[in-house]
Amino acid sequence: MKSEYQSIAKRVFNIEAEAIIHLKTLLDEKFDQSVEAILKTQGRVVICGMGKSGLIGKKIMATFASTGTPCFFMHPGEAFHGDLGMVSPKDVFLALSNSGETEEVIRLLPFLKDNGNVVISMTGRPESTLAKNSDHHLNIAVPQEACPHQLAPTSSTTATLVMGDALAVALMEARDFQPHQFARFHPGGSLGRKLLTRVKHEMTSTNLPLIPADACMAEVIHSMNEGRLGLCIVENGQGIITDGDLRRHMEKDAADLMNKKAADIMMSNPKTISAEARLNEAEEMMNQYKITSLLVEEDSQIVGVIQIYDLNF
Repeated sequence: MKSEYQSIAKRVFNIEAEAIIHLKTLLDEKFDQSVEAILKTQGRVVICGMGKSGLIGKKIMATFASTGTPCFFMHPGEAFHGDLGMVSPKDVFLALSNSGETEEVIRLLPFLKDNGNVVISMTGRPESTLAKNSDHHLNIAVPQEACPHQLAPTSSTTATLVMGDALAVALMEARDFQPHQFARFHPGGSLGRKLLTRVKHEMTSTNLPLIPADACMAEVIHSMNEGRLGLCIVENGQGIITDGDLRRHMEKDAADLMNKKAADIMMSNPKTISAEARLNEAEEMMNQYKITSLLVEEDSQIVGVIQIYDLNF
């Protein structure tokens, strides 16, 4: 039975993949015109759809919003009962309906025409009421649904989603939308954290393991254990001693190690980074020099330590 289920899944994958490939043959100048209309607007993109088209519309809205296209989703039922007041004449209206005959969406058209809105529609029927009454129509017709009874929207909702993604990416590239802009809209995500959070927000700054250059090995080991960073900072950053340094010196000459001072085994001029630097700069620097820790500097003073483990991307 398990292999039978897998066979069904593979059939669904094939049908929906073919539907997406089929979209390429339907693209025409209306896609270019739709992108240009959105780029030109001084308002927002209002995305509207009923049922499963509405659910897909909400995802398209989220993609637009996070990639630099101001927009919001409007439920057609709520629109007809007052929410149309949120639609300004400057807004572009993106209507989703596979049949192109969804009553709740169709009955909004008179208001949109009177309001002067540019209407872009996505339907699977170019001859439908919605398609004919749109300024720009994007054809999302699919050869077949993945549903064996051709009832449940499957391939058609996938096609709608992909067309929405195509619009979003075209708009991104037209605007030269960059990662740091994406991060501004995703401050809670890993990318936002890397590009927006500064080193001073994540560094260890209390109980730093600071030791003088003439500290004996017993002091070095004690300070390293107390600091729990796997290192000691010598003379405000003139040098650094890591637990790896200790191990290497023990392997080389364990008997003589305890007679040495911190200055004898420290690595001079360790890598430092500004407290105001962003986390992605710290990550790039650690990767470049193949190290796991950076001393954090502010006003020529060592004020903290940032480690690869603090980045937690």
